[in-house]
Amino acid sequence: MNLVKKWNQISLVKQIIVGLIIGIILAITLPSIAKPFVILGSLFVGALKAIAPILVLFLVMSAIAQHKSGQKTNMKSIIVLYLLGTFLAGLTAVIVSFIFPVSLKLATGNAELTAPGGVVDVLKTLLLNIVDNPVKAIYNANYIGILSWAILLGVALKNAPATTKTMISNVSDAVSKIVTWVIKFAPFGIMGLVIESITANGLESLLGYGKLLAVLIGCMIFVALVVNPIIVYVCIRQNPYPLVLTCIKESGITAFFTRSSAANIPVNMKLCDKLGLDKDTYSVSIPLGATINMAGAAVTISALTLAAVHTLNIQVDIPTAIILSVLSAVCACGASGVAGGSLLLIPLACSLFGIPNDVAMTVVGVGFIVGVLQDSCETALNSSTDVLFTASAEMRKNRLEGNEMNVQKVS
Repeated sequence: MNLVKKWNQISLVKQIIVGLIIGIILAITLPSIAKPFVILGSLFVGALKAIAPILVLFLVMSAIAQHKSGQKTNMKSIIVLYLLGTFLAGLTAVIVSFIFPVSLKLATGNAELTAPGGVVDVLKTLLLNIVDNPVKAIYNANYIGILSWAILLGVALKNAPATTKTMISNVSDAVSKIVTWVIKFAPFGIMGLVIESITANGLESLLGYGKLLAVLIGCMIFVALVVNPIIVYVCIRQNPYPLVLTCIKESGITAFFTRSSAANIPVNMKLCDKLGLDKDTYSVSIPLGATINMAGAAVTISALTLAAVHTLNIQVDIPTAIILSVLSAVCACGASGVAGGSLLLIPLACSLFGIPNDVAMTVVGVGFIVGVLQDSCETALNSSTDVLFTASAEMRKNRLEGNEMNVQKVS
């Protein structure tokens, strides 16, 4: 009992680091003994994915139903930050890809995958997801559909009796409580996930793509530690790094291992609560960010597309490069509506340069090879930025109202 008590007194991040270290040691030294612990990772991610759709539905519905007329939220500012951050991430990847051009050994494409034929296909998928059956949307974790139904139900319930609103709020609180129970098992879940990653994949298959990985991960690190802090500084006019590093530490680490922005929504909700942000705002902005705030996806689409361009010796002018940045941002925002995520939107970006679909799909194959690390870093950047921009918008609002918050207190 004393051991459990001492364990509970340690911060969640330190617990996760302990689980991470134990997982690495077991996977490297005793892989046969470690393998059964993989189930812990599957259970943790499965539990998060199971509860997250229900959490989003009731949080958003409750927040909108209880929103009072005239009460201001920061959603416009947050959406602007989401779109700006995604565009700048894509632009960063374009610039870095010109400075450090990468040529690929094109792998065989996956014949079972079907990429969207154009922007119209992406938008069509997104629109169909918006009007998806609500039960089906929850079952399939279609967060765009869940958000649309939660917003409609919330608006419809604005004039409901106080007792009805209280009941919805109570259910929302109960689901949130379940989420906190699930998150307590994060150290054990991440231990299982890291064991699975090391024992199943290893790093041998990634050695031939070291330069491509360096460009992809380097861009994402640059966006996280340079581009995003500049955006945050413009908003809050203070040293942005305490807030940036807090978001990376408490959101990015879990997102790195779960490799799912949707599964990380409960983690981000808890972090927003810890930062003292407005629940009416973050209960909508965090699920929305998991669908449209895709800086990591924009980096992946831009970098892999230009790798294909350099491999085929296609000349690219500056206007076309800027168009690619915009296109990658639009594609990234639509990535959640396409099976296969950001990788399957690469052929769409490749079409800008006249690259045939069969060649583009071989680039997608390369993406899946490096996906062990690429997808983890992409999700960590995407998910941690959801909290970062939500907090930045609220702190900007407080600053303009003369209630400036000391950013040092969030670290």
